[in-house]
Amino acid sequence: MSEVGGAPSAPQLEAIARGGKISSLTVRRRGQSLLGGVGPPLGAFVIFVGIAYFFSYVLLTPSRRFLMPPPHEIVKHGFFNHQHLHEQLSALWDTAQVSISGFLIALGIGLTLAIVMSQAKWIERSLYPYAVILQVTPILAIVPLIAIWFGYDFSARVVVCVLISIFPIITNSLHGLVTVDSNLHDLFTLHRASRVERLLKLQLPHAVPDIFVGLRVSAGLSVIGAIVGEFFFRQGTPGLGRLLDLYRAYLQTDLLMSALVFCCGLGIVSFWVIGFVGHQLTKNWHEE
Repeated sequence: MSEVGGAPSAPQLEAIARGGKISSLTVRRRGQSLLGGVGPPLGAFVIFVGIAYFFSYVLLTPSRRFLMPPPHEIVKHGFFNHQHLHEQLSALWDTAQVSISGFLIALGIGLTLAIVMSQAKWIERSLYPYAVILQVTPILAIVPLIAIWFGYDFSARVVVCVLISIFPIITNSLHGLVTVDSNLHDLFTLHRASRVERLLKLQLPHAVPDIFVGLRVSAGLSVIGAIVGEFFFRQGTPGLGRLLDLYRAYLQTDLLMSALVFCCGLGIVSFWVIGFVGHQLTKNWHEE
């Protein structure tokens, strides 16, 4: 029997109550998930700040406090001083340009080499050892050669980024290209697919997750390469690496640490952006 005056029936009231309980449960779970994701890093940060204050005010005398300045002094001089903040933001932009340029060049070269090596075993045996040699060669040992060949400015720094960041792209991309299921290769052979069709429709789609694993690693390495190049060439536009060298030379420890924060932030943003793009491209993929 329907309710008089359009009032909700008992089943409707029960459904409304159930919906309210589900909504509140969903909100509670989201809050717990957010707290679980943000809480531990925030707690670790608070502990780290406490340790920094302990070193500054307990273990160090006032005359030696410049070795470990308290966090509020780092924030005051590095982030709230307009001159120093502008100086570090300009350096951050220069370093970001070098890092992005080197990363994109490494992506193009590394992916091309991986594709070439995936097409024949003899090509892989011919080229892969040189990629390994490039990876294990200390970059500082060849910095003088890079300076002689490319100068000391933008081009030389980009070369350092490429040399440091290219190996993970090669190895991960190659792994994804050559580990396709043999049954899928047999299916493409049955349909008389050409080598290009096999590459574009089978190997590359299969390799996308592995490619992005390599890209995440290389994104961070490209930032390291940019800073290393700026630190050791010591000429041209002063990026973050050059500022680190200058602050070290003048014992400006507070500014040195604020510059380190910018370096870490650039690396984290690079890693996160590549990870986000990779997740958006592959989140709906499944094993089949």
